[in-house]
Amino acid sequence: MSNDWGYTTKNGPEKWAEKFPLAAGTRQSPVNIITSKTQQSTDLVVNPLRWTYVADNVKCLINPGYCWRVDVKGEGSELTGGPLNNDKYVIEQFHAHWGCSNGRGSEHTVDGTSFSAELHIVHWNSSKYNSFQEAAGHPDGLAVLGVFLKVGEKHEELDKIARLMPYISHKGDRVTLNSLDIAKLLPENRAYWTYEGSLTTPPFNESVTWILFKEPMYVSQEQLDLFRELRRYDVNEECPYDEQNWLVYDSVEEKAGKIVNNFRPPLPLGNRELRETGEH
Repeated sequence: MSNDWGYTTKNGPEKWAEKFPLAAGTRQSPVNIITSKTQQSTDLVVNPLRWTYVADNVKCLINPGYCWRVDVKGEGSELTGGPLNNDKYVIEQFHAHWGCSNGRGSEHTVDGTSFSAELHIVHWNSSKYNSFQEAAGHPDGLAVLGVFLKVGEKHEELDKIARLMPYISHKGDRVTLNSLDIAKLLPENRAYWTYEGSLTTPPFNESVTWILFKEPMYVSQEQLDLFRELRRYDVNEECPYDEQNWLVYDSVEEKAGKIVNNFRPPLPLGNRELRETGEH
């Protein structure tokens, strides 16, 4: 098992800058959104955010060892408007971060409040660049839609993913997805916050325009619990429980090799501008 990075005290966020220098940059994500300090931007309303997705273009659901991820074919997808100006962004993948218990697990926080999970829908600028990898190296290369998750009613579209969790229980496992309407993972209320930030996992490229919806998505307790059953080790490996270093784990689940608390804590906003829209 690679111990290059993870979410324990031995290889977690406090250690990342030692191996990934960009993690110590001034445009890092996530941040705490202080709602009293956000700027209303009329230009974001004049040029509203628009998106199009092709349900049949989802490819597979994967356990990379630190979250679940759905890879998507970008053809036919489009994210434009808002802070993205006139550039067209196409989808690459989407994934989630979550905690070991409700009320913790989101990467971004709002006035210091965490959510149970956070969904990230990752896009790259196809107007200027030829691939996700190329785009990730430029300040305007990537755009990520972020949705906070709270416990409530079962989410029908997300359930297409949640019910497949037992099939990707170990690191490296993957299963084919037939169809999923990504637009149904986004809230009806289109109000959002936006700022210039970075990837929240290695290599921490400072190339992301973040768009965080104010309205959360409601998911069932059962759906969240299915996320928390995923394991961070390969099926052929022993559970990485370390009796000598049990203090590095936050929870019983982590000791058992489960993927939980896979979130980076908020970082300083610095002199970056945090803008918002109030549209519905």
